[in-house]
Amino acid sequence: MKETVLVTGGAGYIGSHTAVELINAGFDVVIADNLSNSDLQAVEGVRRITGREIPFEQVDCCDREAFKRLFERYEFRSAIHFAASKAVGESVEQPLKYYRNNLTSFLNLVELMRDFHRPNILFSSSCTVYGEPDKQPVTEQTPRKPATSPYGNTKQMCEDILRDSIAAIPEMRGIALRYFNPIGAHPSALIGELPRGVPQNLLPYVTQTAAGIRECLSIFGDDYPTPDGTCIRDYIDVVDLARAHVAALHRMLEKRGTERYEVFNVGTGRGVSVLELVKGFEKANNLKINYRIAPRRAGDIVAIWADPSLANRELGWHAERTLEETLHAAWEWQCHLDRREK
Repeated sequence: MKETVLVTGGAGYIGSHTAVELINAGFDVVIADNLSNSDLQAVEGVRRITGREIPFEQVDCCDREAFKRLFERYEFRSAIHFAASKAVGESVEQPLKYYRNNLTSFLNLVELMRDFHRPNILFSSSCTVYGEPDKQPVTEQTPRKPATSPYGNTKQMCEDILRDSIAAIPEMRGIALRYFNPIGAHPSALIGELPRGVPQNLLPYVTQTAAGIRECLSIFGDDYPTPDGTCIRDYIDVVDLARAHVAALHRMLEKRGTERYEVFNVGTGRGVSVLELVKGFEKANNLKINYRIAPRRAGDIVAIWADPSLANRELGWHAERTLEETLHAAWEWQCHLDRREK
């Protein structure tokens, strides 16, 4: 009998790619999503890529009773929790939305996993838990500093909730994967990042500007203490990131490792500036991007990139796709969207 995995927020960007990689690795998947910031076409894309009829439940993880009914309906030992609001800038403007949604949904998940004796939780965390680190690259031992945004604070708080819950519940195991900056799309161009309204993340704004949907890309600040004055991030291909979830899930199911709660950085180990990414996109796709320098944005840190050696060693996972491949896949996805709209 196949192992079934609950994927909350599975109609979202990272969730849909992870669902594909789970199925490719031999798992069955149940996708749960309230579609507040996602689209059913992502679920259809997963079905087309995998050739599988995947169960989908439209449920809000903040609605405990509705969420509970999903636990009653399906048998699974493991859950991967993606369901959360995720834009740094928006969280600064709407902190209560972020605290209510991100914390309530996760508390409900942990409680229901406990009550239904489902032992394995894989949490979608973020490098924002490190705040503004003193030195680069960051390791899992890098101290967590005060978060620079409510979004980052919710990730810190959810990590603490998971750690403390596992300490109190002997049969439970958990892993928090601290993502760096996911970008790109599936090579099939059937799933990718699909922002609602104006994109909050860099690369979708780049692709929409290249497609003529946006008039101009704003680069927030060119006076940071970096080689070209723009912020530096660790941009990881979303398919590579999805594969890290499969590796982490295997670790929990096989009960490898001496600790029942673990954290891993998931990044490439290379810092790339905003301007470098834009120029790389232009080169990978033979395009020119109309951009301007805008004032700094609240909540942004100067630079952060990963030391992924722990994940490389313990999970047997490595980032494989080149930045050029990732930027090309992002443009192919945008072109797919444009064709569908016409």
